[in-house]
Amino acid sequence: MTAQDFRRMALELPEATESSHMAHPDFRVRGKIFATLGYPDENWAMVKLPPEQQEMLSKAEPAVFVPVKGGWGRQGATTVRLKAAKKVQVRGALLAAWGKAAPKRLTGARH
Repeated sequence: MTAQDFRRMALELPEATESSHMAHPDFRVRGKIFATLGYPDENWAMVKLPPEQQEMLSKAEPAVFVPVKGGWGRQGATTVRLKAAKKVQVRGALLAAWGKAAPKRLTGARH
């Protein structure tokens, strides 16, 4: 998985846009960040997952998904080691992060 693969998959999600936050690219849906690239360096990305999914992925694939330390991590921020990741893993994580950030009417979820 490359940074370009991650970018392309993030931008394929409905209404996803690329912006910049704290000197690295981020991906948003309706203004809410759901993923970033290049933090802490170019070998990593980050997805904002529901905490229960973060726990599941970080236990199942600890070489790929690592919870961010501190409060952000407890809220679901999860780093992704790009070189170790498979596209199918990242696609699922991006979809979950997008779904957490997107308004319910956009995701099709019921209130």
